[in-house]
This record gives sequence, structure tokens and C-alpha cells, in this order.
Amino acid sequence: MSTIKPSSRSRGSNKSFGQRNDNNRIYANPLPLVFDDSPPTKLRSTLGLLGLSLAEVINPRCDGFFDSATRSVWVSGHSGTALLWRRGFFGKGDLSRSEPSWLARQLNNRKSGGKQVTSEEVTAKRRAERKQFKLDRAAAIAAVAEEAETIFATEGRVIKPALSGPAIPSAATWRPAPSAPVTHPFVSVENNIESLGDDSLADIEHLQLTLQEAFFLAWNLDCLTILDPSTDGALTLKQIWIAFQSAHLSPIYSPAFHQCLQPDNPFLINYVVYHHYRSLGWVVKGGIKFCVDYLLYKRGPVFTHAEFAILVCPVYEDPEDRKASRFDLQNRLPFGWSWLSTINRVNSQVQKTLILTYVTIPALSRVSSDTFETPACLKCYSVREVIIRRFIPARMRD
Repeated sequence: MSTIKPSSRSRGSNKSFGQRNDNNRIYANPLPLVFDDSPPTKLRSTLGLLGLSLAEVINPRCDGFFDSATRSVWVSGHSGTALLWRRGFFGKGDLSRSEPSWLARQLNNRKSGGKQVTSEEVTAKRRAERKQFKLDRAAAIAAVAEEAETIFATEGRVIKPALSGPAIPSAATWRPAPSAPVTHPFVSVENNIESLGDDSLADIEHLQLTLQEAFFLAWNLDCLTILDPSTDGALTLKQIWIAFQSAHLSPIYSPAFHQCLQPDNPFLINYVVYHHYRSLGWVVKGGIKFCVDYLLYKRGPVFTHAEFAILVCPVYEDPEDRKASRFDLQNRLPFGWSWLSTINRVNSQVQKTLILTYVTIPALSRVSSDTFETPACLKCYSVREVIIRRFIPARMRD
């Protein structure tokens, strides 16, 4: 059982009440599966008293194409991409930073002239404002320094340039130049498409799922059908399992790689970690921005910042297997203190707790190669967690 506990730090402290309500409504379901909330009947009520339930599980179906070159699965169509993103934050838009909002941005520009903005445009606006603040502050400091030099040259007086004061903008006092008012996020794409008529935009954006996300949706939730791009036919679970491992051996999927399956395949190691945290209720996203493998969100990116940063550390049960392996796994060697301190400092600066997640790779001497042809091999792996915190004497004296 994981001992990780989320903090109460939330990104939404400065958001309006209406915006939070919109997010709670749009992202109400943590997974694509939905339980039927029809009015209870007498039979349902009786079974409820006995701890039983007749609730119907509504399981939506989405289709995605496996792309071995990018080691991902591509889901097309607004209905599928919106469903997977809004119900669990799976994948990312290939034309967006995270949420697949390309079509919404185009419709906003066409219909409202940019008066309504998506979450991605809000982020871009904030970054532009921070950049402008730094430029304005640097210009003000340069002006004060130039004024001090002028006084020294003309009057001979030495004046130390001030780095703060009424003439120097600060984060608390600086305000961006006034612009046209905008309304917050979220535009109903479905309604806009209907109003555009025959001249509507085609949604060319795809939702890109990692292999770990795709297999979790296909195997655990049974709401994703993965198609072979060469035949457009649906792959069986065993074909998907072998294809995802083979993607790390060759860019072209071939059944001939059945004999090349090994316990230290990168897909297996990363899926073990992804499955572990998803099963505990965390929203798991990529963490390359902070030099880690995964980030853990309590509810999702639109609600809170990531609480934890996960670094996957494979450990061989039998050291001899590492010498014979064809994979050069990341983080398989002991960490240098300078490297570990660097990663920890990066994540401490953004208020994330670094977790080293050790995945024990089963020894080939006790597990047959046929075991890795099905997901049953996952029971041979184990996960251990070590939390790393940066020690700051000035802050931790109490």
C-alpha cells in the first residue's frame, strides 16, 4: 500500500467560483467508466441494504491507431479525444500543450475574434505578461542606473541605484497594459460546430496516448480499441501486449519479436509504475518538464499542481541479467550525489516531492520467457517507494 498523501496546496486559490464550478462539472468523472444513476427501485433499495448493487456501468468505446514509430496510440475525432481527456486526463493533443484545444482555439478566433480563450491561451497570456514584467523591471533599473551615472558625471555625487521603490515595478504593483476584456475558458465546441454550418472546420488534432495509457484503457477499463494502421483491424489483447513491447525493439511491429521479449523491456517497467499509481487513484502524467518520468496529480492538471515527481529506478533481481540485457535502461546504475541533488533541487523549487520508485525486475532463472507474452507477468514485479526531501537548515530548524 502506498503511503503517499497529497498536500492541500491548490492551483485554484485565485480562480473565480464560477470557473471552479465549470471545472467540477466538465471533469466530474475521474475515469471514462460511468455508473448509471437512474432512480432507485424497490429491488435496488433492498439490495443496497445488503451491500449489493444493480447499477449499470456505462462503458464508452473509442478507437485509436497504434504508431510504433512514435511509441504511441492516436485517437481521432472530437468525441473520443474530449471523452478521454475530460474523464481522467488521458493523453495530450498533438497541436496543443496538453488539453486538445486546437479546434476550440480556431472556433474562438472565427466566431468571437478571440474574446473567449481556452486554458492553453490563458497560460500563454500569463507567460507573456511575466516576460513583459521582467522587461519593464529591467528597463526601470537601467533607467535608474543611467540617472545615477548622469548625476555623477555632472555633479560628482555618488548615488547607489535603487533596486526597489516607486520607480521600480514589483510583482505586487506591476499591471499589464489594458486590453480587451476576455471571458474564461471553455467554449462548447459542439455548439459552435453546429452554428458554423457547411463551412465548419475539420478537427485535425489527434489525442496522443502513451503506450502505458493506451494499455491501461484497453485492458483495465476496456474502453479503447487499438487498431493496426496497416489493416485497420482491431488488435487482440495479446497482440497489443506484444506490439507495445516490440516497439522498443524495432520501429516496425512484427510477430517475429515473440522470442525477444524480456523482463526488463522499458514498456513493462514503465507500465508497472503507471498501473501502480493509477490504481491508487492518482492522475499520472509525463514529467519530462521537471527531469522526471511521471507527475502525480490529486484530481488533474486543471484542479491542482502535481504533488509528487516520480523517478523510475529499475533494479535487477539477478545482476547477471543486466549484463546480458539488450536494453540500456535509464537510472539502472547508482545515482551520483550531484545528479540526485540537482533533480531534487529542481522539484523542490516548484514545490514537488521527489519519489524514487524502484521496480524489481524478476530474474530469468526463475521466470520462463513465455510468461512475458501475457499481462500475467506483472505479478512477478514489485514496487518500492523512497521519498527524497531537500534539507534546508534555515527552514527546518523547528
